[in-house]
Amino acid sequence: MVTVIGAGLAGCEAALYLARHGVPVTLLEQKPLHRSPAHHGDGFAELVCSNSLKALRKGSSSGLLKMEMELLGSETVRAAKQCAVPAGGALAVDRERFSELLTERIKAEPLITVRAQQADSLPEGMVIIATGPLTDGRFVPVIERLCGGRLSFFDAAAPIVRRDSIDFSRAFFGARYGRGTADYINCPMDEAEYGAFYDALVSAEAVELKDFEKDGFRVYEGCMPVEIMAKRGKQTLLYGPLRPVGITDPATGRRPFAVVQLRAENREGTLFNLVGFQTNLKFPEQKRVFSMIPALHGAAFVRYGVMHRNTFIDSPRVLNPDLSLKSDGRVFFAGQITGVEGYMESAACGIAAAVQCLRKIKGLSPFVFPADTMFGGLMGHIANDATGDFQPMGSNMGLLPPLETRIKGKQERYELLADRALASLSAALEKEDVK
Repeated sequence: MVTVIGAGLAGCEAALYLARHGVPVTLLEQKPLHRSPAHHGDGFAELVCSNSLKALRKGSSSGLLKMEMELLGSETVRAAKQCAVPAGGALAVDRERFSELLTERIKAEPLITVRAQQADSLPEGMVIIATGPLTDGRFVPVIERLCGGRLSFFDAAAPIVRRDSIDFSRAFFGARYGRGTADYINCPMDEAEYGAFYDALVSAEAVELKDFEKDGFRVYEGCMPVEIMAKRGKQTLLYGPLRPVGITDPATGRRPFAVVQLRAENREGTLFNLVGFQTNLKFPEQKRVFSMIPALHGAAFVRYGVMHRNTFIDSPRVLNPDLSLKSDGRVFFAGQITGVEGYMESAACGIAAAVQCLRKIKGLSPFVFPADTMFGGLMGHIANDATGDFQPMGSNMGLLPPLETRIKGKQERYELLADRALASLSAALEKEDVK
C-alpha cells in the first residue's frame, strides 16, 4: 500500500503508474472539502494557468519530454491528446475535459482508493507527497519538519540563458580582482549603454501579485527584484549586481562602467544565470530589457525570472537522487514541490517518483535516468547538491550534455539530441525492465 497525497498532475501520474503495476494506492485529495485560492473545480489534475502543455515537436525540450513520458506510459499525455484543441505546433487542451478524463481514470481504477481529506500528518507506510506549489494548511509544518525547515514560499529567481547564445565578442570569462578561477562570464557596458538599460529597467512593466500572494509577501534584501533596487537611484546597481570594481575588460584594458555577471547554472556549463537579477517583470519585458545588455542581445532565455508564491523544498539538500527523503527513505516527493517547473515537468516527476517507489517496494536499486535524457536532466537538477541557491527549473535543451560532434544548426542539433535521448531512455528501460 502506498499513500499519494495530492491529485494534481504529479499525484495522478504516480497513483495510476503504481496501480498499473499492481500496487494498491490511497489517494488523498483536499477537494472538494477545500481548495487553494488558484483552484476552481473539484476535478483532479486541474490546470490553473494556461491550457497549453507547450510544443509537441521532437526537436523541442517540451516535445522531447512528452515523448519520454509516453515511453513510461504517461496518462496525462494520453489524456491531453484525447482532448486537444487547435494550437499550431503546441499541445493545448480543453482543460475541463482534461481534468474529467483523469478524474474518471483515477476513480475507475480498482486499486486506487480516493479519500477527500486535507492531510495533516504523515501516514504510515510508503508515501508520495505531491501537494504542489500552493501547499497550505496544516500539512505545511509537517513538510517543514520533514525537510528540516528547508521550505521556500516564494520564488525569487533570476533569468537563465544558454551559453551558446551569448555574444562573446562582448563578453569574457574572469574573476573579480583575478582571484580564484575565471568562472564568471562578464558582460561589460559603457556609460551610454548602462543609461539606456537603466531607463528601460525602471520603466518596465511588472507582474501584479494576486491577492493570496500579497498575504505575507515580503521583499528581502538578499532577493530584491533588480527593478526595485534600480528605483532607489541610478547609481544603486553600480554598487550592487552591476558593480565593475576589480574587473578589467581585456578588449579595452580598462575597468568597464558597469558589468553584468553570469554564473554557471549546471555542471556542464551550458546554462548561466544573471547574477543578482531576481525580477518580477513580465516575461516579454525581461526579454526586451535584458537583451539591451550588449553581450545578451541575442540571448536565448530558457527560464525567465520570477517572484511569486511557489512552495518548494530545497531538494538537493533533502532528497536522494531517487526523490526519497534522506531522513526517511519511505517518503518520496513528486511534482512542482520538488523544484521542477511546468505542467508536464510536474507530471513527469510524478512518474519518476512512482518508478522509484515501486522499485523500493520490490527491493530493487533505484532506476538511474540517463543523463542525456530530459528526465535525467530534470532529476539531475533536483539532485544537484553543487547548486548553491536552488531554484525551480523547467525542461530545456540546456539540461542535456552536448553532442560529441559540433552541429551548427540549432534545429538539427536539437533533433539529434532528442534522438539520442529517446534511444538512451529506451535502452535503459529495457535493460532494467521498467515499463
